[in-house]
Amino acid sequence: MVAQEFTVDLNKPLVFQVGHLGEDYEEWVHQPIVSKEGPRFFESNFWEFLTLTVWWAIPTIWLPVVCWCISMSVRMGQTIPEAVLMVAIGIFVWTLMEYTLHRFLFHIKTKSYWGNTLHYLLHGCHHKHPMDGLRLVFPPAATAVLCFPVWNILKLFSTPTTTPSLFGGGLLGYVMYDVTHYYLHHGQPSREVPKSLKRYHLNHHFRIQNKGFGITSSLWDRVFGTLPQSKAAENKK
Repeated sequence: MVAQEFTVDLNKPLVFQVGHLGEDYEEWVHQPIVSKEGPRFFESNFWEFLTLTVWWAIPTIWLPVVCWCISMSVRMGQTIPEAVLMVAIGIFVWTLMEYTLHRFLFHIKTKSYWGNTLHYLLHGCHHKHPMDGLRLVFPPAATAVLCFPVWNILKLFSTPTTTPSLFGGGLLGYVMYDVTHYYLHHGQPSREVPKSLKRYHLNHHFRIQNKGFGITSSLWDRVFGTLPQSKAAENKK
């Protein structure tokens, strides 16, 4: 007997359906539905609410934490120039984390029920519904949970004085990433640099989804050879 292919019902909560796609999940999730109205994830209104985040919640919640972290280092004796340097290093490290997470975790290939389900929650939903404005930034509750291991890892490699400003820089890099990501999907840039960045990111969604993993810049795509070629360059081949 040939197993009947599973079909996702878009009119029902999706999260516990997508796991049944098995090996077909990879193809299904990379066929985007371009609609500003996102799907329902859960039957439960409580869990559904936790998946919805307005973009301005990110700077509202996390920028005060960034300022507090930097001020903590200054109060502990770090000079302003030293704090600025640590923040800059934290932002730079974040850009590498942004690329690494996007390439190796967010685009991991799965085919098991729970693998598909977890991937859809983490990033697959964004590729399936790339214009869903309420699921484009990372939920603050999840970010708060991840902050604890990151803070403790930093403590292993830095001094008590530098840990807060380094963490604050990394957190600032994250805020810049999430706000930029939202803008690239929903903003209408008029200047060439943001217009180019928007083209670069939408190219990742709608043309070559296994390249172009940077969000705030293409730096690490250039370093690691995952920068997609332009259509003109491809046509010359």
